[in-house]
Amino acid sequence: MDTYDISWANLFLGYIMLIIPISILYWFQTGIVRQVFISVGRMTLQLFLVGLYLEFIFNLNSMWVNIAWVVIMIFVATFVTIQRSELNRKVFFIPVLMAIFVSIIIIDAFFIGLVIRSEYFFDARFFIPISGMVIGNCMERNIIAMNTYYRSITRESLMYKYYLANGATRTEALQPYIKEALKASFNPILANMAVIGLIALPGVMTGQILGGSSPNIAVRYQIMLLISIFIGTMITIILTILMGNKYMFDDMDNLKSFQKEPKRNKS
Repeated sequence: MDTYDISWANLFLGYIMLIIPISILYWFQTGIVRQVFISVGRMTLQLFLVGLYLEFIFNLNSMWVNIAWVVIMIFVATFVTIQRSELNRKVFFIPVLMAIFVSIIIIDAFFIGLVIRSEYFFDARFFIPISGMVIGNCMERNIIAMNTYYRSITRESLMYKYYLANGATRTEALQPYIKEALKASFNPILANMAVIGLIALPGVMTGQILGGSSPNIAVRYQIMLLISIFIGTMITIILTILMGNKYMFDDMDNLKSFQKEPKRNKS
């Protein structure tokens, strides 16, 4: 199958087509037209910069550069996860970081080493995209899971103490909150997996087909990616919760403060 390029002139047509949504937003006086211009501009700049950098990385294809890029993505995902969850960075930085690291090691070893069987494990065209997709999904689902888990415990702290008072261990007392966090995090993924392909083609599969791959090959890649993302996300969430629990409770199983530290006003 041939690969069709998008010329600069045709790319510019896409920006012209933005007149349609912008006109609608302006007509209804939504007040977000300026934000649209800013968001589109930032998106364009960021993607072009990433494209240039990734093209350099792909051509260089150095093991250490590729590993460094993935490590940077993991650190960024860790900071964003903690910030969006409004948790204490000093307490949760290591649990979140280690959870994502372990997940990436397992999934990359499975996907690249066992499924694809690439002769060069750190090949940029496999190592970076697969790691990036897993990290992005782990970050998104982990934010939902942590928000649900920690807010539930805070909101129902008396119920947690009730479980302990009736002889439950800490693990048993926390099980309902872990269950709630997992359901909140994975329900959207399960719903998406149940109807994927029937409503719309997933982004990766669409990109492969547009890039000239056979639909059958694109389907197999997409299935393995979805399975890998599902497994990686589960590992990340469970490890984050289990490692985070070690910092959340004292020796008497009492809940400690784990919220984000308030900013102090300079006098």
